[in-house]
Amino acid sequence: MGISLNYTTGAVSDTAAAWSNTLIIARRLGDAEYQLRALRGLWAHYMNAGDYRRSLAFAHDFCSLAATSADPASLDLGNRMAALMLHYLGDQETARANLKHCLARDFAPLGHSQTARFFLDRDVTVQALLSRIYWLQGFSDQSTCAAQLAVDRALAIGHALSLCHALGQAMCPVALYTGDLVRAEDSVTTLLENAAERGLAGWIARGRCFLGMVMIARSDFAAGLPLLRNALAELRDSGAAPSYPAFLAILAEGLGRAGQVVDGLATIDQALMLSTQTEEHWCLPELLRTKGELVILDATPDAAAAAERHFLEALDWAGRQQALSWKLRTATSLAHLWRDQHRIAEAREILEPVYSRFSEGFETADLQRAKSLLAQLTLAD
Repeated sequence: MGISLNYTTGAVSDTAAAWSNTLIIARRLGDAEYQLRALRGLWAHYMNAGDYRRSLAFAHDFCSLAATSADPASLDLGNRMAALMLHYLGDQETARANLKHCLARDFAPLGHSQTARFFLDRDVTVQALLSRIYWLQGFSDQSTCAAQLAVDRALAIGHALSLCHALGQAMCPVALYTGDLVRAEDSVTTLLENAAERGLAGWIARGRCFLGMVMIARSDFAAGLPLLRNALAELRDSGAAPSYPAFLAILAEGLGRAGQVVDGLATIDQALMLSTQTEEHWCLPELLRTKGELVILDATPDAAAAAERHFLEALDWAGRQQALSWKLRTATSLAHLWRDQHRIAEAREILEPVYSRFSEGFETADLQRAKSLLAQLTLAD
């Protein structure tokens, strides 16, 4: 019951009750295996509900119990569960450290997947999470490689849930972040086909969010904005909170680019409020940067000063999280603002050191934009 509700109805009270009752029965029977399964289920429930601190606590309980067993796969899963919560909370370095023991082990043989016990293949989930962390830390090539490893592994074991996870947690967002819209669209199509075939409401809604993002990236606002807005309503109804503020930021940016700045500002304020309430801080630098860009478009008398404050706050958060990719985006936005104010030297001083820290991904959209701006600043200096 817990599994079925988790993947169809989502984070409703019946889901928590099913897993809580499973845990009570398993403890009464002294059944360690089903205690692990119940703890994993409660972890997933509270993650989907946006209660990342409580979910992290269940991950720690899972790790404590798994440490008493002789099964390294269980402890690997517990470490990955904790790492994912730390990722959403914005602590990328500790999240990555939690994965080091998993990464020290070779991929499990194709016939030895843990999907029957814990719904998803361990190696798929580790590579998918690593892909997200790599991108945030400025390693876009490694990020794409890890996402592809996750997809290839899911296809090799023929496990639909793991494939949806690899596509929805890694390949789709990473392709969009790097600006590879062809790969993004292909990945979204595969995700939607697999999710629809099995009635996975949360993955269907998430896939439709990604499809709306592709359309917005291509400036097809007439189709993309309503699609993303409706998909976000579906995502909320399916009880899948993770990344909801990040999706709202894309909607807000698209509204601004389409000339609907007031609606864009209201949307980004909603995203910032949700980020604060749930502590989903991994995307907070991007939310603040988006707010700054929308404030500029609003063109009020103090717009430039207000935007600068948002950009500087975004840079601070990106620095604390060691999220180099968010830092590059924000430095680029701030450098644009200062260039337009004829503060050329300051613009170069904020952008050049960030750009110089990258060692890969120079063909991605963000790095290409930063490179072009730096060239303009050099000519204007």
